Amino acid sequence: MLSFKLRLLPLPLYLLLVSILISNASCVGVNYGTLGNNLPPPKEVAQLLQSTLIDKVKIYDTNPDILEAFSNTDIDLIVAVENNNVANISKDITIAEEWFTKRISPFLPSTSIVAIAVGNEFLTSDDSQLDPSALVQAIGNIHSVLIAHGLDRKIKVTTPHSMAILASSFPPSTSTFVPTFISTMTSILEFLSETGAPFMVNAYPYFAYRDNPSRVDLEYALLGNATRIRDPKGYVYTNMLDAQIDAVRSAINALGFGNRTVEITISESGWPSKGDPEDIAATPDNAKTYNTRLIEKGDSHKGTPMRPKDTIEVFVFALFNENKKEGSVSERNFGLFNGDGSKVYEVDLSCKFCSNGGEKFGFGEKALGSLRGPSVWCVAKPHADEKVLQAVLDFCCGTGGVNCKELINQAACFDPNKLHAHASYAMNGYYQMHGRNYWNCDFKGTGLVTFSDPSYGTCRYPQQ
Repeated sequence: MLSFKLRLLPLPLYLLLVSILISNASCVGVNYGTLGNNLPPPKEVAQLLQSTLIDKVKIYDTNPDILEAFSNTDIDLIVAVENNNVANISKDITIAEEWFTKRISPFLPSTSIVAIAVGNEFLTSDDSQLDPSALVQAIGNIHSVLIAHGLDRKIKVTTPHSMAILASSFPPSTSTFVPTFISTMTSILEFLSETGAPFMVNAYPYFAYRDNPSRVDLEYALLGNATRIRDPKGYVYTNMLDAQIDAVRSAINALGFGNRTVEITISESGWPSKGDPEDIAATPDNAKTYNTRLIEKGDSHKGTPMRPKDTIEVFVFALFNENKKEGSVSERNFGLFNGDGSKVYEVDLSCKFCSNGGEKFGFGEKALGSLRGPSVWCVAKPHADEKVLQAVLDFCCGTGGVNCKELINQAACFDPNKLHAHASYAMNGYYQMHGRNYWNCDFKGTGLVTFSDPSYGTCRYPQQ
């Protein structure tokens, strides 16, 4: 089986195989907002997200309950400085240090915080009191604090923008930033290019279609390919999101950063399932279509017409409908799930051979109820180190005493013939044999206790 043959591969071929496995990691995250009075506890949310292809979660503050809930889950978090706190942090580095010490430091390293978003759509906010220069200074102060703590390579600092930072977004190849933002954007891009942090943009084809349904083709907005839009420079677009990404890229290039590495991340994108009576775009079918295609796009590792080899990370907006959000009806209905955990519509977030063995992600009664039951299993973390997993597999199926006959060629758990899947089966066998103590599922930090049955097809994961 593959898991045992990996050791015997020539080193160059082994490294190539590992690089392929790493490149197949998901580029799909989700925005987890909490403006609701009927949402599941953060711990349940964290446990269930481990069963999906979601490997990054973006939140809008530094909610300590959420940071604690995602500890030891192998899910990366992006936390935020709220807009109303940016000016204060910009004043002095000691204030930034205090913010970090109280809000971030207590949760490291068990919670994997990989980025800090300073503000959200700060430059285009309706609040006239927000000073653009404060944003740049706050970003710099937080980065300086991270350097002092030796965390600047682990935790990146950036800020999400709205599409309103562009003077125009079409045609994509001629797009530029709003003139009044040029100085600020130049400073931000200089920082991002030097630190390797991504340029974050919140992009919503939904709003373009909602506001101009007679001029925008619905399938084009829904990431379909019914309409092809040609840019004067020859780029052909089959969906609006690609055009929006390339419009941002052109604006970045126009400031002289075309030859410097600045990755673009879609920090928010989604489609509401419900809106005001006159909002014909906000329907469950449209939301399902858009978000399904968005997830597929993020998981495809494909770029845009302007940069086809780029990998674009996307963060779906949002995890839950939030019944306490202000604004129109649609603002409260961007969620994949209702507050009670039921699906708003069917969307596949399954991750084969994560902790639920490929079952569709769901927060329904059955899923939530399983957290309270006695059933528990041990599996490999989704992004665990391959070399450690190989050693764990060898131990469990060797001196560890696990019966690994189901992993033999053509046996019930042989497919998929992948190290992660085989290691998960072996780790669970060892965990069950030794009384299901949490320390029997550590395996040098690669093991994960799950309340979701990882069995799939004819492969059954035993439990004592």
